[in-house]
Amino acid sequence: MLARTGVVAGHVASCIVAAVALLVQKFGGTSVGDADRIRAVADHVARTRRAGDQVVVVVSAMGKTTDELVRLANEVSAAQPPRELDMLLTTGERISMSLLSMALADLGVEAASFTGSQAGIITDTDHTRAKILEVRADRLREALDDGRVPVVAGFQGVSTERDITTLGRGGSDVTAVALAAALGADACEIYTDVTGVFSADPRVVPSAHRLARVSFDEMLEMAATGGACSCCARSSSPETTVSRCTCAPASRGSRVPGS
Repeated sequence: MLARTGVVAGHVASCIVAAVALLVQKFGGTSVGDADRIRAVADHVARTRRAGDQVVVVVSAMGKTTDELVRLANEVSAAQPPRELDMLLTTGERISMSLLSMALADLGVEAASFTGSQAGIITDTDHTRAKILEVRADRLREALDDGRVPVVAGFQGVSTERDITTLGRGGSDVTAVALAAALGADACEIYTDVTGVFSADPRVVPSAHRLARVSFDEMLEMAATGGACSCCARSSSPETTVSRCTCAPASRGSRVPGS
């Protein structure tokens, strides 16, 4: 909380105003799967802004876009040079970021879209499964300072050799966590089509229950044993990662404390 004092009718008055939070909100492919869902995401982001918080948005490609791009690549090429495959696959997230920025403009929210390279995500040279080496988030900070909502294409960056790279499976989640750490965000919120992290696959185990709090190591163990986990990327900052359902954004989801 931030304290603010002032003088009212000759008396010193003190009031408390809520501190402005910086949130990173990531929306997966199902969440931005069509025009209606993109407008719903825009409405959620706009409500967050109206509540007074700053927001950086990370988006995945719409629906099955990435699968369709892979199918096209398979149709035209057996060789598929990794550099060219990365150039192709990153187009999906660019479509999402542009459309969401347009939808936000219709709601009176000034937004600016950024590719991974424009957002300052620097990776190694391992195409199709690159690792983030550094995040130079200056342009995102400038956009936030100007009152805009940065909308970042997930899953991608630029290598130390200045080539476009992709981050592999779960890359958009990794993008969101990395940006949260680099920006010193108060929280990184992962929105998906489930209400959180469960003790088991609820489609297989009817008694599975949502876990309100999960440690990073527990998330990593789940992923290693075949669980469909988000955000298996350790942050060096104390931000909390939240997994929530897009269809029920008010749900509490599952909280993963940063390390």
